[in-house]
Amino acid sequence: MKTLLLIFFLFLTFQSIGQKAIRVAHADEVMNIDGYLDESVWDKYSYADSFYQYFPVDSTQAVYQSEVRMVFDEKHLYISVVCHSAGDDYTTPTLKRDYRAGGNDNITFLIDPIGNGNNAYMFGTNPLGIKREGLLTQGGTSLNGFSTSWDQKWYAAASIQENKWVAELKIPFKILQFDEINDTWKFNVYRFDMQENERTTWVRIPSSQFIFNLSFMGDMTFDRPLKSKSSNTVIIPYVTSSVVKDNEAIDTDYKLKANAGGDIKMNVGTGLKLDLTLNPDFSQVEVDRQITNLDRFELFFPERRQFFIENNDLFSNHGFREVNPFFSRRIGIVEDPSTGFNVQNTIYGGARISGSLNEQWRVGLMTMQTAGDEQLEVASSNFTVASIQRSIFKKSNLSFIAVNKQNFWEESSNNQPVFNRIIGSDLNFATESNAWSGKLFAHYSINENQLKQPFATGLFTERIMENARFRWKHVYIGEGYEAQTGFVRRNDIAQFTPSFDYLFKSATSYVNQHGPSVTFNSIWKPFVRQTDQKFSLNYQVQTIYNYRFNAGLHREIVFLSDAFDPTGTDAPTLAPNSLHIFSYFTVQFRSDSSRPYSYVIRPTFGRYYNGARFGVNGNLRFFRQPYVDIRLNYNYNYFDLPHTANVIQTLLIGPRIDLTFSKSFFLTTFIQYNSQSKNTNINARLQWRFAPVSDLFVVYTDNYFTDPTDPASRFIGDLRNRSLVVKASYWFGL
Repeated sequence: MKTLLLIFFLFLTFQSIGQKAIRVAHADEVMNIDGYLDESVWDKYSYADSFYQYFPVDSTQAVYQSEVRMVFDEKHLYISVVCHSAGDDYTTPTLKRDYRAGGNDNITFLIDPIGNGNNAYMFGTNPLGIKREGLLTQGGTSLNGFSTSWDQKWYAAASIQENKWVAELKIPFKILQFDEINDTWKFNVYRFDMQENERTTWVRIPSSQFIFNLSFMGDMTFDRPLKSKSSNTVIIPYVTSSVVKDNEAIDTDYKLKANAGGDIKMNVGTGLKLDLTLNPDFSQVEVDRQITNLDRFELFFPERRQFFIENNDLFSNHGFREVNPFFSRRIGIVEDPSTGFNVQNTIYGGARISGSLNEQWRVGLMTMQTAGDEQLEVASSNFTVASIQRSIFKKSNLSFIAVNKQNFWEESSNNQPVFNRIIGSDLNFATESNAWSGKLFAHYSINENQLKQPFATGLFTERIMENARFRWKHVYIGEGYEAQTGFVRRNDIAQFTPSFDYLFKSATSYVNQHGPSVTFNSIWKPFVRQTDQKFSLNYQVQTIYNYRFNAGLHREIVFLSDAFDPTGTDAPTLAPNSLHIFSYFTVQFRSDSSRPYSYVIRPTFGRYYNGARFGVNGNLRFFRQPYVDIRLNYNYNYFDLPHTANVIQTLLIGPRIDLTFSKSFFLTTFIQYNSQSKNTNINARLQWRFAPVSDLFVVYTDNYFTDPTDPASRFIGDLRNRSLVVKASYWFGL
């Protein structure tokens, strides 16, 4: 009995030691955010330290520690951090907000006020005091749940001192959604130290998990109850003026246009937020990066527009990426049938209410109305989506979604669909340590002309171990499943995808980790035949200096139900009902992105359908911190196929130049030449952040027709369209 009591006592002791906590004390003085810890309150209370390494190994204490302190008053949460380091040779490639964490010195704070491990706010800064903020969804278990497109008004400052850098953050409570009766929030910190080449976290995270995984969080406990949040009503009006020329329209003259609109954001209770938008304009949003398309099906491009980002997981995290009932890019972005390019379609306005009712329930309701466009063959449409989510157990949730698209066609187009609806449910499950996780879903579509098998269902599960990872995924998409407001790559299929990875890890050698991975993907037309199969065997190597190498052997079986051009260049097609079996090799080299010069190169060579293909893609990068960042993306393919008369080549090259003149003045120039789509695009965006979250944009865009077979228009030929837009927006906080 004594032995059992001793074991039980030790268990409780180690449990308490394992659960890290930080006290959030009440500030009794005015806090000045300047990057210097002059306020006496910072010295009164204990701080969070004892950071663990995440890289290069995850089993030791950090070589250079960080010290985090927190205080609060009635309106703000204040965070200070002291980042000890080997010297002052910090890597800070840019002065631009929302930089990527990898490859530069910075620290990021994850805050989960609800404490259910599914969602969190992200606030970060670096030795120059440059801010980054974002939202984490899906428990931090996927890159798809990581977004820095969320923008809010908060404050940060930093200073570089001897063998350390110091930062202070000031975060208004009114921009956070939380329950006032809950005085303990979940919290973690991760830091990139490029001088020591280590990544560290306050709560230890195994390197097999993402560094922002929300399963590994400590507690931040306020030493007195939080008061009611002050109302947070924000009005963000905008005005634009533009000059547009479209040589592919009926009227090709230059047109002068003006526009105005805006957003309203306000808190509803303690956890809900109401967002209203009138005549939204997204002309300042960065253009999509073009890609070489060798696929038979539609490609996925991520959402970048600010209005659709916050609480987006409530609406978009249903199903899988390739079968999603709601995809916000369907609203206000349509394909021009004459060119095949995506263009903006007018959104009259919309409303969204979303957030948490309490620790267990989250809800979302959004409705948007778009204009019709006869030239683009688009109806005026209403998009409405409702979602409700219930947390169950520690880290799981059950959600329900209903989507409705209502089209308002002209009488002459009454043969077009009037409505499309989706109803469905998703179960997202995970153990507390995230060793097991996954998803199960079932969705059903409703149309006026109901087809057979109008449903989709799928299962994904993942087992993460110290050195290994196993995944299983299968999905069935019925022939009649239609999601006009969603993203569905193909219908009438059953797909099975198991995969297994294993890593050998070393704490002492030059090679940090290495190991094989195996993936098998099989797609069937139910009760008919297998249409696709792919087997991949890869071996990856990563060094302690952030260099990576991967080599892969792949074998594909493809049955073409329809004629298909595998070059994507309007070349002669392969015959329908033909079977193709081919194997090829891939290699990838990736250098350390924290160096002023870095590169990624991915050669591909081997058989391709009925012939052969050689390809190479990747990027080159140069930066001169913190003012100049130049990247060159490239993709070249050489096709030697017997059914084409000649060898076919494609080239995509896209230099991008980022100039950051100050913390508030930026110029981004993006040039893309794509021989496959016969287009050259130039996009230059000048941004002046003249006040917090208030901007002046000047955006210039050109598209030119190109023809690789014509020397006169090989790179820049006839002008397709041109625009110059000036947009100003201002953040009024009430």
